[in-house]
Amino acid sequence: MAKVLAQMAKCSIKRLPSNSKESLFSLSVSKVSFHVSRSITTTRYLNAERLYTTKHEWITIDGKIGTVGISNYAQDSLGDVVYAQLPEIGSEIEREAECGSLESVKAASELFSPVSGKIIGKNEAVEKTPSLINTSCYEKGWLFKVEITNLDEIKELMNEDAYNQYLKSDSV
Repeated sequence: MAKVLAQMAKCSIKRLPSNSKESLFSLSVSKVSFHVSRSITTTRYLNAERLYTTKHEWITIDGKIGTVGISNYAQDSLGDVVYAQLPEIGSEIEREAECGSLESVKAASELFSPVSGKIIGKNEAVEKTPSLINTSCYEKGWLFKVEITNLDEIKELMNEDAYNQYLKSDSV
């Protein structure tokens, strides 16, 4: 940026008269201003917010790709996760169907898919270090990525406010 500004600025240096052995110089720089424009384009299905199931899985959607994990409530309820069995890449999954499992020092829990689709990725770091689920369930502890086959299924999921209300209810 500084290089661009330097190229755009007009500079002039003048030597000023002086009676001493030292020379005086004047530097004149004209001001340069410019405007940078940024825009964000979204599509109908682009949804950066996290959506939740009643079984405490979350999903973020980017186009037709969903990234799935478990909520903070779920990881806290499980305790220290020591084993993660994630769905195999290429496998087809159905919404609300069991697709993997997590084991902790306190309990074992099945993973359920929030949407139908094809598994296109899994978090191998979580398979090697399952405790990532406890330390970073929303960032480093995500579980798998799915190419969603029916985007209408996301309408059945809860946004964060609705999920927080659900957690306060007796239904949990």
